[in-house]
Amino acid sequence: MTEEEVLAEFRASHALLEGHFLLSSGRHSAHYLQCARVLMNPERASRLAIGIAQKLPRDLRKEIQKVISPAMGGLIIGHEVGRALGVDAMFVERPTGTFELRRGFSVEPGDKVLMVEDVVTTGLSSREAIKAIEEAGGKVIAAAALIDRSAGKVDLGVPFYPLIALNFPTYAPDEVPAALAATPAVKPGSRAKP
Repeated sequence: MTEEEVLAEFRASHALLEGHFLLSSGRHSAHYLQCARVLMNPERASRLAIGIAQKLPRDLRKEIQKVISPAMGGLIIGHEVGRALGVDAMFVERPTGTFELRRGFSVEPGDKVLMVEDVVTTGLSSREAIKAIEEAGGKVIAAAALIDRSAGKVDLGVPFYPLIALNFPTYAPDEVPAALAATPAVKPGSRAKP
């Protein structure tokens, strides 16, 4: 899929938002990609997941034994990438603040895992998920995501294959432009406060 085809999917589902957003990374942005909205349609989610699977080198695709995603954002896209690759898909979650496999999910020692995210900005959640997978015995051989918002700067410690890279500017709290700071920040993600 091309960048324009992916953005068309986000626009069609009203998942490309504009305003003032506080991202889960702690950075601020005038744009927010609401992946839950773009993935709520199973056919659209399947198309995007197939696009991710096709971005992976053929030799790598053959090695993957499991797909594991961080909850909540990575659940749907991870499941669909698992379907596209023909392997089981599981997730790690943070019941006490640290990612772990639960709900009867497990990996065999040395299982080759693809970690799949929705959006990567700083990579913190992805690195935490990778650590949890490896502590459980899996070997993360690559990571993938719908969107890379890191401007190509993220280092996950494994090869990283985003479907597309979008470089909407993000700002540290002390760098927010005055025009953006004049509007209250909204935290729309899965870790938003009620």
